[in-house]
Amino acid sequence: MTTNFDTKNPPKQKLIDSCVHCGFCLSTCPSYRVIGKEMDSPRGRIYLMDAINKGEATIDEATSPHFDSCLGCLACVTTCPSGVQYDKLIAATRPQVERNQPRNLSDRLIRTLIFNLFPYPNRLRALLPSLWLYQKSGIQQVIRNSKILDKVSPRLAAMESILPQVTPESLQDKLPTIIPAQGETRYRVGVILGCVQRLFFSSVNEATVRVLTANGCEVIIPKSQGCCAALPAHQGQEIQAQQLARQMIDSFADTNVDAIIINAAGCGHTLKEYGHILEDDPEYRTKAQEFADQVKDVQEFLSSIKLTTELSPLSDQELKIVYQDACHLLHGQKISLQPRQLLRKIPGITLKEPIDAALCCGSAGIYNMLQPEVANELGQQKVTNLINTGADIIASPNPGCALQITKHLRFKDKPPMVIHPVELLDYSIRGVKLKLP
Repeated sequence: MTTNFDTKNPPKQKLIDSCVHCGFCLSTCPSYRVIGKEMDSPRGRIYLMDAINKGEATIDEATSPHFDSCLGCLACVTTCPSGVQYDKLIAATRPQVERNQPRNLSDRLIRTLIFNLFPYPNRLRALLPSLWLYQKSGIQQVIRNSKILDKVSPRLAAMESILPQVTPESLQDKLPTIIPAQGETRYRVGVILGCVQRLFFSSVNEATVRVLTANGCEVIIPKSQGCCAALPAHQGQEIQAQQLARQMIDSFADTNVDAIIINAAGCGHTLKEYGHILEDDPEYRTKAQEFADQVKDVQEFLSSIKLTTELSPLSDQELKIVYQDACHLLHGQKISLQPRQLLRKIPGITLKEPIDAALCCGSAGIYNMLQPEVANELGQQKVTNLINTGADIIASPNPGCALQITKHLRFKDKPPMVIHPVELLDYSIRGVKLKLP
């Protein structure tokens, strides 16, 4: 059989053939729901993979946009009655697209900017003073009101629109390498700080450490850790993803931890895929799988060890919270009940459920910067569904989701607060009362 994929890890024909083309995936696929074209659905993309593998189509400017339109949310994997491993198929296809389909100048520039900036916290930190000045001087508001970036570059406009507030905390690195447990030490755990998380959501990392130590965990934070490789891995940047994964594994070598904790959904899914990302590396193959086996989402871990601390109400009145399922937790890691179980332990909480809870918010790593029109439509749908629950707080377990949701909440009257679930647990442990807007 003549194939138009190159010889380096093409999608396996056996996995392609497992799709029976029933169409169950269509209603759950966010790109299909917005774009409405068969080729922008999991089934359509599998048809394309099959045609390319059989030499009936090529990776070119006609086919590659359909692979680019996939958010990688993996809702189709959850829905598929035949157990099609679409996650493995799209993960194998995207590096093929990156190697074999030249991108236009605009696409190359934006991708070069993203992949040389976001996975490198120190580079991103160097930009923070300029971003702080941009926000504090009022220039940001002028730029947004004029919509000039929308005319110059919709992708740059999308990037600017999700820019979080830069604070003095963004410039600091407060957490030491070793933080002792409070009381008896029950576990020794490592914590991964993330890239965007450590700079713009440092309060989430600090809350994570406080909750872990309050529940008998000694926390280890290696200073040599970098990016988890989620952004390049999800976009087919194979070599960069492998380099970052090796660095992460090396940073936790000899730490002798019981678990490696992550508090960002997309990062967690990639960390658990290290065995696959480095399966062709004879030096790291075994180490990568051992590392992946230790990775736990913070909510997954806390649910498994049971909380030993007393929890206090977050308000003097009943507080309505809606939990927002991040795709790479719900579909990628199959974590859904644990966050809800933890939140229900907080006194005075009523947990609300939105309609279409499994629908992606449109963030999907850097999707909202590369495909802003589709992402905006999904973001608006998600925010509408969350607001319609009447919740006071949206509990969001992923920084990308939080930025995307916050962006679309700006256009709503009296929007609910967006808070990471582990921050809510931290407030409850410390007896902090929240001031609602």
